[in-house]
Amino acid sequence: MNKFILTALILSAIGLAACDKPTVVNVPAPEAIPGPAGATGATGATGEQGNTGNQGNTGNTGVQGDTGVQGDTGKTGDGTTVIVVPAEGSTTTN
Repeated sequence: MNKFILTALILSAIGLAACDKPTVVNVPAPEAIPGPAGATGATGATGEQGNTGNQGNTGNTGVQGDTGVQGDTGKTGDGTTVIVVPAEGSTTTN
């Protein structure tokens, strides 16, 4: 039995080696070489100038407010600083 398996393996290896496929060589396409530049074309016509836009409307002027009465100036301080500490638990509301 072992000789049969060994013989089958050898024959299959020889059979596969006999099926050699030819190597395919890809030949690259010849490189295109550009020719000389052609003549320059004619210059195109200049376009027409567009229309000038309309001027916008003038805005409204604001209303002048009252000058009001000027109050008295405050008196000059005596140079002491007063720090007011809020009481605990007090909250300010806006």
